[in-house]
Formats: sequence, C-alpha cells, structure tokens
Amino acid sequence: MLLRLAWRNIWRQKRRTILTASAIALTLFLSLVMRAFQEGQYTHNILNSAKMGTGVVQLQNPEYKENNSIDELLPASDEFISDIRQVDAIDYLLPRIDSFILAASDQRSKGVMLSGINPSLEDTYSNLSERIIKGEYWSEDATGVIVGEGVAQYLGLTVGDDIVFYGQGHHGQMAAGLFEIKGIVHYPIKEMNNQQVYLSLIDAQKLFSAGNQVTSWVIGLSDLSKLPFVIQQLSDAYPEGVSIRDWRDLSPELEQSIVLDRVGGLVMMYLLYIVVGFALFATLLMMTLERLREFSVMLATGMARAQLLRLIVIESSMIGLLGIAVGVLTASPLLLYFFHQPIRLAGEMAQAMLDMGYEPVMPVSLDPALFQEQIVIVAAITMICLVYPMWRVMRLDAVSGLKGGFHAH
Repeated sequence: MLLRLAWRNIWRQKRRTILTASAIALTLFLSLVMRAFQEGQYTHNILNSAKMGTGVVQLQNPEYKENNSIDELLPASDEFISDIRQVDAIDYLLPRIDSFILAASDQRSKGVMLSGINPSLEDTYSNLSERIIKGEYWSEDATGVIVGEGVAQYLGLTVGDDIVFYGQGHHGQMAAGLFEIKGIVHYPIKEMNNQQVYLSLIDAQKLFSAGNQVTSWVIGLSDLSKLPFVIQQLSDAYPEGVSIRDWRDLSPELEQSIVLDRVGGLVMMYLLYIVVGFALFATLLMMTLERLREFSVMLATGMARAQLLRLIVIESSMIGLLGIAVGVLTASPLLLYFFHQPIRLAGEMAQAMLDMGYEPVMPVSLDPALFQEQIVIVAAITMICLVYPMWRVMRLDAVSGLKGGFHAH
C-alpha cells in the first residue's frame, strides 16, 4: 500500500522528480566514468612498473629488506616454490639475484646494480630483449652480460668489450669476474639506464658463490585484483622465514604518486556530490513543506506517524534509486566499450609512454567495488538529506498543519 502511494506521489510533480533523478544520474555517470578511467590507469601503471623491475610481489629473506646483503638468500629449488606453482592467479614466477657490485673498464669504474636473471623467463615477463639497442639478447645457456646504455657510455665500452666485476660474494667470499658485453639496453628512466646490468642467473650464482640460491622470487600478475588472494596463499605457504612484499612496499614512491592523484580525483567527485546533495535536499524539503496539510489530514484520519515517516523515506528512496538506475545503465555500456576498446593515445604523449615501455592507451577498470562505492554514496546522501524533512514531520501538529502555511510548526 505504501509503495503504491509513494510511487503515485513522486509522479504528481513529474518535472521535479525527473530533474532530481536526472541530477543524481548525471553525477553518478560522471563519477563512474572518472573513477573507472582513473583506477584503470593506476592498474596499468602498476603492472607496467612491475614489469620494468620489481614485479607485483617478491619473496625475500626477512633480513634482505633491511640491508640488501648478498648473504640473505632464499632457496632456488623446485621444492621451495612447489606450493605456489599451484596458485592459478600467479602468471609469472622469476628467480633473481640482485646485488650492488663494482663494474670497471680499463680507465673507469662505477657501482652498478647487477641482476642475475633467467633469460627466457625474464624476457617473457618484461620483454627485455625489445629494449636491446645494440648487440643481441643472450640465450639461457649463453654467457656474457647486458649493460645499461648509461653504464656503457660512462665506462667507454661497447658490444664485444670485456667488463670486470668486483665485489663481495656470499658469506664474505670474493666476487670477481670478467665478462663479454653481449648487448646494450636502453631505459627511459635515467637511474636504471645508468646503473642496471644483467647477467644470467647461473653466471650470477657462480660470481657471488651463492650456490642454488637467489635474493628474491619475483611474482607477476596479469590481474591486480587477485593480489589479496595471492598474498593470502603465499602467507599460508610460507608462515615464517620468508618476507612477502607487494608492489606498495617495493615501490613506495609509485604508491605515493597514486595516492596523491587519487585524492585529487576524489575531491572533484565529492564536489559533484555536494552540488547534487543540495539539489536533492531542496527537492525533499519542498516535497515536505508543500504537503504539510496533506500530512496533517493523514494524521488526523488515523495514520500512524511512523507510517507517514516510512512513506517519506520510500518516496525519497524511489527518486534516489531511479537516479542510480539511470546513471548505472547509462555509464555501463560506455565503460564496457572502452574496456574492450581502450582509447589509444597519439603524438608526443604516446611516444613518451612507448619509450617507457608502456602501451599508449587509457584503460578502464570495471571493478565492481567502484560501482558499489558510488551507489553507497548516493544512498548516504539521500539519507542525510532526509534528516531535516523527517524532523519537521516528527514535530508536525495535525491541528496546526490543517491551517497550512507557517502555522504548521
């Protein structure tokens, strides 16, 4: 009965109902589109940044985070990772040895970050071979080293020259070796270009006397939404003795930049909701004030005050749900289209992204949490806007209300 009465009441003033619902729908549409593109770009950046270095998750010795020492290693055996190979959400599992070491030529020397990698696995994950600007990418069994362009320029070396490494190996042993440069790799990030050096994992283990051990197991994901599940699976597989670090811990500067950008987007979204909130409040207030005589008649004829309040809530909820439905139904096809056909950038911006190894696109996120968040916000705004009209009805005196006007206090 109340539902039918509420539905009839909201369409007594069709223009007002349509305008209010349209305002809610437009705000929801804009916020959904903005947040979907924003979160899609964040995910895109995180996954691309992970491919360039850290991965999405890393397994490390608990002490390695504090000192980055070559002494803090994990087993590289199949037994150690047998459990996590069964986790379907994990798309890439890469063993690495990362350590600082001194690199030298005949005339110069400098500290570099040497990464011992599995050539085939690493290329599958990060497409490292596509960054080679001179020379060639080595096969898994080949020896030799690939150096960053900045390192080669500083040391005055090129493909075919020998480079010397000297440093400390596992448990204080000497790490020294002479390797031929097989290729030169270019990174758009200056720091990586000026310090990154790659060696095959087998050669790196021999150089550092690490045996069948690594400094980290790098885990790559294609779907970032599965990260919490993967973390839980890893925690169950390694309850102690292994540090599980996700991209936030590995790249705090990336997380900070995303947080700052997200705050800006949220501020704009909440400004939109404040505007529509005032419009909704005005509508609900007018619906209440102009119907005080009607409410008084209902009370005088025996309608319980609780039922009257319930009727107002139902009417307001119907307007809110109507706006939500229109907003979601309007935004969903658009977002679905751009999810499968993302906007491709062109010009200087596209070239800059290509140089960094990123695909020049503007991806969209279809995370259900985005839709749930916006719906909850609209529902909360509706409830907040109802507080004052309901308070007025609670204080309404039926006799005074029948007189109308300002006597209905």
